[in-house]
Amino acid sequence: MAELTTTGTNPTEPAAEEGRPTSDRLLLILAVDHRNSLERDLYGLAGTIGPAEAARISADKLLVYQALLDALPRLPAEVQPGILIDEQYGASVAELAGRSQGVVSLAMPIEASGEEWFEFAYGDDWTGHAEFFATDFAKVLMRDNPGFDAGRRAEQADRLSQVSRWAEASGRAFIIELLVPATDTDLAAVDGDRDRYDDEVRPRHTLAVMEHLQDHGVDPALWKVEGLDRHDDAVQIAGAAKRDGRTADCIVLGRHAPHDQLDHWLRVAAPIPGWTGFAIGRSIWWDALHARLHHHCTASEARHRIREAYVDFARYYIDARAGDLPDALDPEYW
Repeated sequence: MAELTTTGTNPTEPAAEEGRPTSDRLLLILAVDHRNSLERDLYGLAGTIGPAEAARISADKLLVYQALLDALPRLPAEVQPGILIDEQYGASVAELAGRSQGVVSLAMPIEASGEEWFEFAYGDDWTGHAEFFATDFAKVLMRDNPGFDAGRRAEQADRLSQVSRWAEASGRAFIIELLVPATDTDLAAVDGDRDRYDDEVRPRHTLAVMEHLQDHGVDPALWKVEGLDRHDDAVQIAGAAKRDGRTADCIVLGRHAPHDQLDHWLRVAAPIPGWTGFAIGRSIWWDALHARLHHHCTASEARHRIREAYVDFARYYIDARAGDLPDALDPEYW
């Protein structure tokens, strides 16, 4: 694999594209916008979060951002690093990234955390919060499946179309983080095997959901999509993003997958036109923060581990895109 070395990314100099991805720059986002699941699953918190607990979470998110800054000198010029951070625990990070003059692209979530259907994080005041920070990207995590209730699907699509129109008017790029969970019917069709669902069913459901949303006026700049096992599926997803002359691209989301699974998803997607990067979070920083929380490593050690994990995924994506990885994939995927 090619070693990553600095060839133009400098945290003290503005990036030429002001943080926006282009056809020849890869958007590699470190995602740390988790809220409810982070409170519950990493910190073991429930109910009202006190000031000391909130401060700890915010400090850890700042540590993750510092690790990303540490990685910048090792990224080639073809990479646009990004941070996906929430206002609730990451306002200080958002301020810093927003002032970086495009060195680090800033993406922030609009959705309320932990909801089954997309709801605005700040209710009717969502635009005020979404416009407060100097974001490059506004992100909505949403769940959909053609087998879900038709009325709820239409309501969700209508809310997403509001965000789509607002993003265009406000000069921000819109990211949809699309999760397509299995229905009971889906699981019955694959004998309850979730891996088979991911491989055999989810790709066509993803296509159907993308077209459903597009037909309801939802046109993101980026689709943040769950990893795909097969080349042909990734080609079709990239094609759907550009349906009827659209110009959207796709990036791979992490889903807290094991390292080898994520490597496979990146390897499948990276060489295909229309796939322009990734947004990976917990697979990069979860273990390091867990170790720090339980006093198994220092803050400095956790920061180093996060930096190295991000750089490893960046290197892998770049090599996969260039065709520089060993030919280890089973031929059935190609």
